[in-house]
Amino acid sequence: MPLPRSLITYFRALCVLSAIALVSACTAPTPSADFNDPFEGANRSIHAFNKGLDRVALRPAGQAAAFVPAEITKPVANFADNVGLPGMIANGLLQADIGGSATNTMRFIVNTTVGIGGLFDPAGVIGLHEESTDFGETLAVWGAPEGAYIELPVFGPSTERDAVGTFVDLLFDPLQSIGTATQLKYSTGARIAGLAITRGTFMDTFDSVLYESADSYAQARLVYLQNRRFELGEAPPAASDIDPFSDDLSLEGF
Repeated sequence: MPLPRSLITYFRALCVLSAIALVSACTAPTPSADFNDPFEGANRSIHAFNKGLDRVALRPAGQAAAFVPAEITKPVANFADNVGLPGMIANGLLQADIGGSATNTMRFIVNTTVGIGGLFDPAGVIGLHEESTDFGETLAVWGAPEGAYIELPVFGPSTERDAVGTFVDLLFDPLQSIGTATQLKYSTGARIAGLAITRGTFMDTFDSVLYESADSYAQARLVYLQNRRFELGEAPPAASDIDPFSDDLSLEGF
């Protein structure tokens, strides 16, 4: 017998409140330490697992995707981006970013209708570009501390704050309420395919971090924290902080 919708909503709300409470207890940095990484031993074990997963699954998938014509991969990537917009709209509202939420809302409507469910990007043609955000950023706007660096299985580099954000974004997906039947049916597969496409597009960059650096864990940690802090405006850009990736890329998922 399925649980009543009201009970599911209550359970989800309880999980979110518990997760937010955990953020308030984020691990304080160790004085004079280069990084707030008290869980480095466990993190390195998880990094080794993620690196092995990349080697046997995601990297080969990215190599295969790189050979697929753009006429096929571009609509898949567009669809994956479009199904992620409802969550960004919700987070924009929670951050009181009315402009960003309005842009993402119009982008979702235009691409879902004129763009045939999100396979095409007419919104981008008319200047409605994605305002990327997530619940980790929402927590940052609310003043939650970054916490310690952690590496999550499958999801890759993160922080205590962003890990809670990832959990909440997974638990609450507004697409379930406003998405079309086709979007709901294929959303998970499209997001996974989108990861493979991204991996193939930036093959050399990811390989240089994961397989060509002397310490892939330390390099991934450095790149992730620099990128994330720059995105959130928590660290001023400096010569050593120049983002080696494009605006749409981080090491999440590795």
